[in-house]
Amino acid sequence: MERRQRRVSAGLLLLLYQISQVGLQNIPSVTLGVLVLNIFLFLNPVRPLSEVCLSVNEAVHRRNWQRLLLAPFHHADDWHLYYNMISMLWKGIMLERKLKSIWFAYIIAVFSLLIGVVYMVLELLLVIVLDDPSYEMNCGVGFSGVLFALKVLNNHYNPGRVSSVLGLPISSKYACWVELVAIHLISPG
Repeated sequence: MERRQRRVSAGLLLLLYQISQVGLQNIPSVTLGVLVLNIFLFLNPVRPLSEVCLSVNEAVHRRNWQRLLLAPFHHADDWHLYYNMISMLWKGIMLERKLKSIWFAYIIAVFSLLIGVVYMVLELLLVIVLDDPSYEMNCGVGFSGVLFALKVLNNHYNPGRVSSVLGLPISSKYACWVELVAIHLISPG
């Protein structure tokens, strides 16, 4: 993974357009803060992706724990950022209004850390079960895991809803799974 060029791209422009369509005044404060932080770090990454991505090898074996904090807020490319932040925009608007800003900020912080821990535990299980040490080297970035957790939480608070995933109406209890597969197919890694 290389350091990306610092330029405005199609995915970023589309994201900014979508945010303007919703209107800054209609986006709750924590949700807006998460969007701004992710966009800022996309344009001004702390380090190259290869130095912030989360893997068992880097975080556990080399004890580079800062990756737990950095990986969720860095994205592989502009489309990865776009899909994650559009998802965050809608989930954030719904959940932050329901849970209130302080509780929602706490949830985002906890999910951001726990998702990385779960990712590493799953990778370690793959190493053990499949007897394949290459899984220790898998390195991931992005906010998708947090969004998946928010989707499950949103389904809990809003049961029986129908969501639109890529234009298809799907029961919300299944939409998080369809969305997860769609994000992986559109922006693998």
